[in-house]
Amino acid sequence: MPDTYSHGHHESVLRSHTWRTAENSAGYLLPHLGAGMDVLDVGCGPGTITLDLARHVAPGGRVVGLEPVEAPLEVARGHAADRGDDVSLAVEWVVGDVYALEVPDATYDVVHAHQVLQHLTDPVAALREMRRVSKPGGLVAVRDADYAAMVWHPRDPRLDRWLEVYEAVARGNDAEPDAARHLLSWAHAAGFEDVTCTASTWCYAGETDRTWWGGLWADRIRHSSVAEQAVARGIATPDELEQIAGGWRAWSADPDGWFAVVNGELLARV
Repeated sequence: MPDTYSHGHHESVLRSHTWRTAENSAGYLLPHLGAGMDVLDVGCGPGTITLDLARHVAPGGRVVGLEPVEAPLEVARGHAADRGDDVSLAVEWVVGDVYALEVPDATYDVVHAHQVLQHLTDPVAALREMRRVSKPGGLVAVRDADYAAMVWHPRDPRLDRWLEVYEAVARGNDAEPDAARHLLSWAHAAGFEDVTCTASTWCYAGETDRTWWGGLWADRIRHSSVAEQAVARGIATPDELEQIAGGWRAWSADPDGWFAVVNGELLARV
């Protein structure tokens, strides 16, 4: 059976992903990029990071954005068209399977995956396949959040319940929402020996950031695939999800509101 992407592709999900850039989401990788490199971006979503990576390997670089379904790629193509420059328009967008990439061995200088491994039933197999298509001396670069390590203020039992619901949905899909802490062990299991691990955070505290982050989660917990799965599996009721959404709205309106997302980062040399 194919993996289940816990979040789905509701507007509130793509709203979050579209905010991401190479600078705020792949800073650990950028010093290792250079002109002329070939890059595969696994799980590229709406393509904002992918398009930035293309700029960092221009001129002469080739970038491919890969998704298991077509829907987010249509959004990515739109973003490329909006940018309109030759580098963005040259990015290739393909539907594919991270467990069975349809390219020969040693094709890419860099294989990148942002917030992908946490959704897979077999992240080690995915890393092995990413390693296979990387050139000798190339890099596999992955970054994933750790939900259990997320922290916020002020405390609110509704947000505590949000975390319980989300982790139950993700684990019901045989996925690992606390992926960051597992990246090193997964890389070792996949056969990597030259591995560098780091961590970084996203922090939402100012009024604009709180409104954006709290608003998208208030919408996501009621309308995305997370909500649908939570209700269908008896993890939460619609009324309870509405209460959780109220907790997010209350947090976003609080001038003392603060939220940090811990991300693990891995650079694995082939």
